[in-house]
Amino acid sequence: MTLVDFDVWMVHASRSNHMGIVGGFTQMIREGGARSLWRGNGINVLKIAPESAIKFMAYEQIKRLVGSDQETLRIHERLVAGSLAGAIAQSSIYPMEVLKTRMALRKTGQYSGMLDCARRILAREGVAAFYKGYVPNMLGIIPYAGIDLAVYETLKNAWLQRYAVNSADPGVFVLLACGTMSSTCGQLASYPLALVRTRMQAQASIEGAPEVTMSSLFKQILRTEGAFGLYRGLAPNFMKVIPAVSISYVVYENLKITLGVQSR
Repeated sequence: MTLVDFDVWMVHASRSNHMGIVGGFTQMIREGGARSLWRGNGINVLKIAPESAIKFMAYEQIKRLVGSDQETLRIHERLVAGSLAGAIAQSSIYPMEVLKTRMALRKTGQYSGMLDCARRILAREGVAAFYKGYVPNMLGIIPYAGIDLAVYETLKNAWLQRYAVNSADPGVFVLLACGTMSSTCGQLASYPLALVRTRMQAQASIEGAPEVTMSSLFKQILRTEGAFGLYRGLAPNFMKVIPAVSISYVVYENLKITLGVQSR
């Protein structure tokens, strides 16, 4: 696990194993030292740049295609554009998502680096391993990206119309607040599918482990951990996602102004 990713809680936390945030950090440092807090961060940084660029580019282009004749898009049109943009971005970088999870969950010294991890996965499990958990990931990213982008832009535009009629820049703090609220809504809607995706990826890394399907894993979690089990690790995940998404929206808006891009 890294400071920017909380896959360990998703995989290991359970009803019988109440791994808290402090306990999780302590266990990681004990197992691999302070460097383990950034485990898998290299691949995470490599994937986030093209993923964000593709998502925002696709979002702006799709809005132009699905938009009605009105000057400002309606929320359901933004929802469709955001969902499609998220699906396109995730599909383009998904093998890196699998690599990120494997690197985050590895034991100290298990892999010498990202390329070694990819080579071993390919040799032992084949190309299909790089798409493990793809279906629940897509089912989760569609509502997450759609809700996140649609709620963010709707809140931002509502603030501008009420408090800054003559300005297209609401300011950093407003953008951060809109990003926080939209990300929270998206996470609550899609987190169970993200949990199942991560556990499917982790299960595939265990030699001799039986292959699990999305539906069987859902049933297993509900049977052994209850409905709350579908939200294991949500709190630490918020610690990562909310600031990351909010900052990305501030950068996105400032880049749009710099490049002269007008949103509807």
